[in-house]
Amino acid sequence: MSMTEDGRYVLKDTRRVGRVLTRIGDRWSVLVIVLLRPGPRRFNDIKRSIEGISQQMLTRTLRALERDGIVSRTVLPSSPPQVEYALTKLGQSLGKPVVALGKWACDHIAEIDDAQNRFDADQ
Repeated sequence: MSMTEDGRYVLKDTRRVGRVLTRIGDRWSVLVIVLLRPGPRRFNDIKRSIEGISQQMLTRTLRALERDGIVSRTVLPSSPPQVEYALTKLGQSLGKPVVALGKWACDHIAEIDDAQNRFDADQ
């Protein structure tokens, strides 16, 4: 994305950017990023902290974030082996805007609910 001299945005490489935005905008990805922002956590700790996520969906989400370079996976030397997840440097740089977006959503959820109810009533 770049800005023209008159202040308009020009979107470039929209397919690739769209894939990234789809990943980081996914509800489970956002929650995982927020949870990992303070520091590493184990799989079951993450699962217990995200209400409604299945084990399969958490595994998919973590793998996708790992593939994108946002999350790192470390197998801890224990018996049985345990796995810990952490944000990478790239993931940490994403953490702040994701938390800001989440805070915005929490701050304005009542307004959004009201707007949706008004819209639905008019339909």
